Amino acid sequence: MPAMGVKVAVVGAGSTYTPELVEGFARRMDRFPVDSLALLDIDADRLAVVGALADRMLRKTGWGGELRLTGARDEALEGADFVVVQLRVGGQRARYQDETIPGKFGAIGQETTGAGGFAKGLRTIPVVLELAEETAARAAPGAWFVDFTNPTGMVTQALIDQGHRALGLCNVAIGLQRRFARHFGVEPERVQLEHVGLNHLSWERAVLVDGVDRLPEILGEHIDLVADETDTPAELIRTLGAIPSYYLHYYYFTREVVEEQKTGRTRAEEVMEIEQGLLELYADPTLDTKPELLEHRGGAFYSEAAAQLVASLHAGTGDVQIVNVRNDGSIPNVDPEAVVETPARIDRDGAHPLSLAPLDDHMLGLVQHVKAYERLAIRAAIEGNRAIALEALMTNPLVPGFHAAAEMLDVLLEANRQHLPRFFPAG
Repeated sequence: MPAMGVKVAVVGAGSTYTPELVEGFARRMDRFPVDSLALLDIDADRLAVVGALADRMLRKTGWGGELRLTGARDEALEGADFVVVQLRVGGQRARYQDETIPGKFGAIGQETTGAGGFAKGLRTIPVVLELAEETAARAAPGAWFVDFTNPTGMVTQALIDQGHRALGLCNVAIGLQRRFARHFGVEPERVQLEHVGLNHLSWERAVLVDGVDRLPEILGEHIDLVADETDTPAELIRTLGAIPSYYLHYYYFTREVVEEQKTGRTRAEEVMEIEQGLLELYADPTLDTKPELLEHRGGAFYSEAAAQLVASLHAGTGDVQIVNVRNDGSIPNVDPEAVVETPARIDRDGAHPLSLAPLDDHMLGLVQHVKAYERLAIRAAIEGNRAIALEALMTNPLVPGFHAAAEMLDVLLEANRQHLPRFFPAG
């Protein structure tokens, strides 16, 4: 290993995703020489189990660096070159509330969009901003703060607006890139997407394979491939002339999704079961590879996206990745201050978004609507202001009007009281 290594701190490292991340780092040690890895979590028991597996995985590769498991922020962040944040305030139980409370008011229950995503944003934004402030004070000069915590776009907007050296990341785009690469029988690096919009509100306007746009043939003879993948009818995809992300079906088919959610299990319940099984597997002292069950947890290619981004920031590779970054004119008809999810060239100075064509009216309308909601939700989260929170919730396009928003807000705030000290100050 090269003498000059880097320190990485992972916040929320008790997550069952952590072995994915560790594997991604281990595969890139040639250009991303991690010599100190700090795993931070407030749940000591989970951290001990996940951290022990991470240690076995790293030692198996011959890694000779320092692995530290800690519940102390200052110890984890001190001198870090990269801080990767994957926390979940309130855990899966809070997610269960995000997925079930909105349905009582005729709204979609989901952890990153709609009213559920709003509640998660209120819980998450203050915590992530505090972590970023401590990172700025304790980490190495020029340290990068990489957010994988949902709602990623909103969290990254808050971070960048506060002046932090931050980027946001999601696995939706890299997942599509890898599927198209498999379909065309090429290496993933030969596929580049013209991915535009916001996090969990995005479209693919081009699928470039060796620089040639293959989207027309996908929308023609291979339309079923993307229709099934995105849970969107072929007719709608052809009408758009672009491939919508899976999350857009919440906007295009709101009524149908609300009806579907009245029956069946929530994703939170499924994930709780999977996580319990994973933690039991992780506790096996002979296990030194990520188990197959982890693929069912979701977050495919998480390690690829996260490790690829931090490795390129460190090495100054100059490759193109899809990140959440300030628009800065890259999409001409979107507010330059808005954080968008877009292709960007990655080097040591950060992410430089590529210049793209304007959004068409349909895309622009949705993006502007959701960005207005996000800005209000960020203000509400930071200020703990109920009036602004109500304005945010009623602005969300997945909330059916003022009365639903007003009634739902009281229930959401009360259900999350222990995680919302700015709304419920002590004394």
